[in-house]
Amino acid sequence: MFCKKKKSEEKETLCSRRVTLRRKKLMLLLCVAVAIGVTITIGLNRVYMYSSTDESCQSCHIHPQADKSWKQSVHHNSKSGVVTGCAECHLPPKGSVNHFMTKARMGLKDLWSYWTKDSASFDWESRKQLEYAVHIVSNESCKKCHQQLFPARLSQEGITAHLYYEENEKKLDLQCISCHLDVGHYDPNYQHKKMESIPQGGAPQGTVYTEPAQVTAFEDFTETIPGTAVSFAMKALPGGSFTLGSPADEPFRREDEGPSHTVSVSPFYMAEVETTWDQYWAFYAETMSEGRTPPSKVYANNSNPEVDAVSGPTPPFGIPDQGWGIGSRPAITMTHYAAEIFCLWLSKKTGKHYRLPTEAEWEYAARGGTSTPYFFEGDPRKLSDQGFWRKFFAADTAQINRYVVYVKNSKNKSQEPSVVKANPFGLKNMYGNVMEYCSDWYAPDAYAKLTDGVVDPKGPATGEEHVVRGGQYFDDAADLRSATRGHTEHDKWLKTDPQNPKSIWWYSDIRSIGFRVVCDPVTPSDASQPQE
Repeated sequence: MFCKKKKSEEKETLCSRRVTLRRKKLMLLLCVAVAIGVTITIGLNRVYMYSSTDESCQSCHIHPQADKSWKQSVHHNSKSGVVTGCAECHLPPKGSVNHFMTKARMGLKDLWSYWTKDSASFDWESRKQLEYAVHIVSNESCKKCHQQLFPARLSQEGITAHLYYEENEKKLDLQCISCHLDVGHYDPNYQHKKMESIPQGGAPQGTVYTEPAQVTAFEDFTETIPGTAVSFAMKALPGGSFTLGSPADEPFRREDEGPSHTVSVSPFYMAEVETTWDQYWAFYAETMSEGRTPPSKVYANNSNPEVDAVSGPTPPFGIPDQGWGIGSRPAITMTHYAAEIFCLWLSKKTGKHYRLPTEAEWEYAARGGTSTPYFFEGDPRKLSDQGFWRKFFAADTAQINRYVVYVKNSKNKSQEPSVVKANPFGLKNMYGNVMEYCSDWYAPDAYAKLTDGVVDPKGPATGEEHVVRGGQYFDDAADLRSATRGHTEHDKWLKTDPQNPKSIWWYSDIRSIGFRVVCDPVTPSDASQPQE
């Protein structure tokens, strides 16, 4: 009995020792796990902290000018002495779930690009533009740093602009960077204030013309604007019948391009190139106003045929040429109304009848006598980047690059007309570069109301938006066919204009809109002295 009891006690003691030993092992393993966890956490934290430093960002983002432009910006040379780094601008505020998710996503993308892509092939110029910046700058971080939007030093115009931002941020999807693109990376060509004078070099120099061109036959001529050193080429288009719109089987066709109809247009003249800055600054210099006259009075003055003097544009915010250059580059960012008043001014200066083209005239001119998707040879499916196979095979660019400024060759800005060849009618940039205003109101079913054989068709009598044609410098080849239709987006193109009432002359949120003038055939009575 005694032996059994002793053996039982020894067994219990052994079990107790085993339990204690297991507990010690578990505690040791737990301590080791904690130590490893702490080490990993500290390591990850250091990686996290380092990966948010400017040195880390710039080790992947090998931008030749980023470091220099950042150090020249107000975020680096701020009056408060606070230096804003890459992470503060390009990531959501720290501590938020979105911050970690965005950081992880962007980090993986950056590493993949660093390992697989050649930074020398990147189009850095296009990545400086607003269209790209809005996707890589966190508006929440902007607002967190700048909680006080109305500091004592803010001008009255700034107060008006910030009040407009607060009232319309969500409704219009406004971002701080929409108006302050240069605060993070300094750009000497960017400004967000009213233009005080015509940019240097904006007024063409040379012989000042005293008379307009004398036209005695229906043939190409060079117009000369009296009182300026500006001249430009006009092409005589013979007119005739053509098919307006696209056939049902044309690749990338849209519903508003049909049904197609055979229509006719009368002979007319069309400018060889889009209206240039040389031409537009001459108009601006002679007609500009300070903006104190209400728009209603401006409309009344310009619609009065008895008034000789045209009321022209007020000074725009910023530099409307975007720092891309002036001279022969297409003038951009003006409203449809401003383009019409330019034509009115030009008519008064020359004694001819200048105007915007109808949509039918524009398409007739763009086709240049052809009936294919483009005036040059090419299948839209082979030229476009759209479609599954473009992930594996590059689009054919050899032919289109000769005639069109578009997403593949524009470097995300407009170009001078000399970089492309003309179409069969001698017209340049009918596709791409900048969109061009037409006189017609836009309607998606406009062609359904046409009949075959109509002469000089026009769009609806009224509407809310105007037709634009030709596409723009960042469009794909699919959107640059002769039949592709577009329209203005008036409210969207003015969303960051803080003025009340908004400008009737300049758009604040579109940089790829311009126009091309046409002129009616000159009759003997038209060839008399121009109006002064």
